[in-house]
Amino acid sequence: MTGARWHKSSKSGNNGGSCVEVADNLPRTVLVRDTKDRDGGTLAFAPTAWQAFVSQLAKQA
Repeated sequence: MTGARWHKSSKSGNNGGSCVEVADNLPRTVLVRDTKDRDGGTLAFAPTAWQAFVSQLAKQA
């Protein structure tokens, strides 16, 4: 996870941190963590799996 640049959606606003952060700048890995508990664990996805997940979310919106 060294070098991960974390970001969250600009739509998350100022809601007290109730969102996730994503680091998608690493080769072959997309990392996801809870903004409220940054040391609580990190999920790792293959970029293709992450893109499929985000595409499904976009269809639901």
